[in-house]
Amino acid sequence: MPWDNAGVPALTRDTGAKPLPEQATAHAPEGAAVLQYEWLGAWVVVARGSYDMDSITPLSDALGTAVRAYPKVILDASGIKFADSTLLNLLILTHQAGTLRVVAPSLQLRRLCEITGVDGILETRASVDNAAVS
Repeated sequence: MPWDNAGVPALTRDTGAKPLPEQATAHAPEGAAVLQYEWLGAWVVVARGSYDMDSITPLSDALGTAVRAYPKVILDASGIKFADSTLLNLLILTHQAGTLRVVAPSLQLRRLCEITGVDGILETRASVDNAAVS
């Protein structure tokens, strides 16, 4: 799917189900922050916080813009505290649209990628410097 046709995944149906009381407060997303800069000819996007369908838009916009403008995009994922399939989908779309390197993914993100098999698709690096030059 082309990047322009992608975006924030939408729910396909509303079941009308209400969350159980203990589920309603089980995961309150922490604030998400996105920083960006150019480094050695690549565009670096630094993601911090939690990413789900309610907080993915700034990161999605940053990666979408970067992959259209730069031959190499680096995602510094060391500060991601929570990620769900929304972020996983974004990483796959970005990878399909251009060169994406994921730097120092957090334990939670590494586990999510391992469980889903995406770790075999994404390129990971230990540092931004290593991702930019290799």
